[in-house]
Amino acid sequence: MESRKRILLGLGSNVGDRISYILKAIDELERIGELGRISTVYESEPWGVVDQDPFLNCVLELFTGLDPFTLLKRLKEIEKRVGRKERFRWGPREIDIDILLYEEEVVDTPELRIPHPFIKERDFVLIPMLELDPNLKDPLSGEPYRKVRLSNGLRPFCCILKREGKGSRIS
Repeated sequence: MESRKRILLGLGSNVGDRISYILKAIDELERIGELGRISTVYESEPWGVVDQDPFLNCVLELFTGLDPFTLLKRLKEIEKRVGRKERFRWGPREIDIDILLYEEEVVDTPELRIPHPFIKERDFVLIPMLELDPNLKDPLSGEPYRKVRLSNGLRPFCCILKREGKGSRIS
């Protein structure tokens, strides 16, 4: 059996019942690994394409034996099952699941880049990541992520509670 790796995933939604999409995605993620901690869910303004509704975002830990490329494939399948419709890049999303960190591994291919290339530019990713682990370091530079300075435009929205056998719920 392959050893389990600690993965940090970013989840986001800005279409419809945003929190419901995030909760459904979290429940689906339990099928491919063991959930660890889940950050606060924050509301943030859109990044990239700004003419759209605000997002809800959080970061969670997933422990899995899946390799990065198999994990990416499974995440795309989860997005579709949860209800994601294909649109333009950085456009509205029912659910978006990004691999932020995969242990301290570095992957740089056209299909997948780890660490996620925009971690240091997105407060809605960096702040929840540091909430889970303030000692995280960039696998490329070795620099602590806590040294990155961003304008914090995040608004706490809710917390997600994990309950054994009953799925995720908000608080």
